[in-house]
Amino acid sequence: MAVSKSLQALQFILLASVDVSVRAQESSSAASGSASATPSACASTIAPQHAAPSVAAGWRAEVVANGLNDPRGIMFDSEGGLLVVEQSRGISRLRFNDEAGSCVRVDGDPALIIDDASLNHGIELSDDGSTLYASSATGVFAWDYDASNGRNTSGPRELIGSMGDINGHSSRTLLLSRKVPGLLLVSRGSLSNLDPLALDIESGVSTIKAYNITNNTDSAYNFAEDGLLLGWGLRNSVGVAEDPITGGIYSVENSVDDFERSGQNIHQNNPGEEMNFHGYLNGTQSKGQGGNHGYPSCYAAWNVSEIPDNEGIDVGTQFAIGDQNATVNDTFCREDRIAPRLTFAAHMAPLDMKFNENGTAAWVSFHGSWNRDEPIGYKLSVIAFDGNGSPVELANSNSSAVDVVSNPDVSVCPDECFRPVGLAWDSQGRLFFSSDSTGEIYVVVREDGGSTNEASPTSGLPSGSLTGSAPTGSATPGAAAGLTVGGFAAVWAGIMALPLL
Repeated sequence: MAVSKSLQALQFILLASVDVSVRAQESSSAASGSASATPSACASTIAPQHAAPSVAAGWRAEVVANGLNDPRGIMFDSEGGLLVVEQSRGISRLRFNDEAGSCVRVDGDPALIIDDASLNHGIELSDDGSTLYASSATGVFAWDYDASNGRNTSGPRELIGSMGDINGHSSRTLLLSRKVPGLLLVSRGSLSNLDPLALDIESGVSTIKAYNITNNTDSAYNFAEDGLLLGWGLRNSVGVAEDPITGGIYSVENSVDDFERSGQNIHQNNPGEEMNFHGYLNGTQSKGQGGNHGYPSCYAAWNVSEIPDNEGIDVGTQFAIGDQNATVNDTFCREDRIAPRLTFAAHMAPLDMKFNENGTAAWVSFHGSWNRDEPIGYKLSVIAFDGNGSPVELANSNSSAVDVVSNPDVSVCPDECFRPVGLAWDSQGRLFFSSDSTGEIYVVVREDGGSTNEASPTSGLPSGSLTGSAPTGSATPGAAAGLTVGGFAAVWAGIMALPLL
């Protein structure tokens, strides 16, 4: 904890000295009616549904579209159209004016391009932009897509099905690898708060898997039986991202509610939400790839002081739920389960994660709590990465996430707050996020006019000023894919030629 606090103090001092830093929050007045903490210079803006957001110094956040139906996953097509999954409606396409910076706003009404109320979260586009992917609780589907006209040109093709029981967490996050073309990652969560099916690796519950969609035939993959397992024991890892430099796969997990330990309910501040590392898709070997991350038996500590029998436990340490026994105990959790790379405060509910293009920052949307007496979350934060595949902060850090956009008064959340969900970069390097609770789309830009995509919490800092530990087995930049140990690369060489059954 002392190391983490020292790093936090050093980071604050250094960040204060650079123009594009992410620093302490500046809260705007809810009574001002402006859409940013700084007075707007745009010709016309869209007023937020609730209070204007608090925005970190050097940044702006504006509402650019509203009136949407529970917008979740978002993604820009090759012609600048924003594709939005609207729950209980389908996929809509929004066009924006050509204003620069934060003055961008929706141009005309959203166009419904896929009318399917079952689509609820996941969305992706092929590298050439000609194939659109989306998910429902029961499967993953593909359509031919024409960005120039902003419409799909085919009926749906089911790529992955047999998801099993659709109760519980119903989102199926999609991520198409840009480092290993043709691999589509799919994440699915548990059926309940504490789901015993997650103990069975063959159930497909609480897993992240990859599927070779270049070899897909007329029959859909069976989610539980097919695919390459990247990780299991993941309660509900909604946000999944690929590091643009190393190709490392990370996810952010929503942990358990109503947590008890040694007869005490400690769910207010434990367990923490997690950022987990899942290795690489190119054949580079990584310890723990495809391994178990603890759920439903083991969890990451956040507020250690509130944990009974906390000897040997630090922030991020895996510890056992309930009463320890010969089968499930703290020793088992530490030695046989994979600890998170970073841990966040309990109930923040991370729902998306996007790296910037040079791998020095990962942006995370925190949807916010529902199972905590005092609300927490409801914000967009950024996490410093070293540009070589690893977070800057150590695994026991309690200050890795720096807030950029947040609600000024979380005591009124969730009813009177925006709740960030999906994240997307546009061609100008601006970051957009959806808010399902308010039906809004926001844009986040730098006040100095620079690209948000090029900024990070450590922009302009002296080399080596902050240090962190890389994931075990992380790839060396520039190393040839496949130079691995134990014959793993030879096994991988055949994967892209097979349907991953």
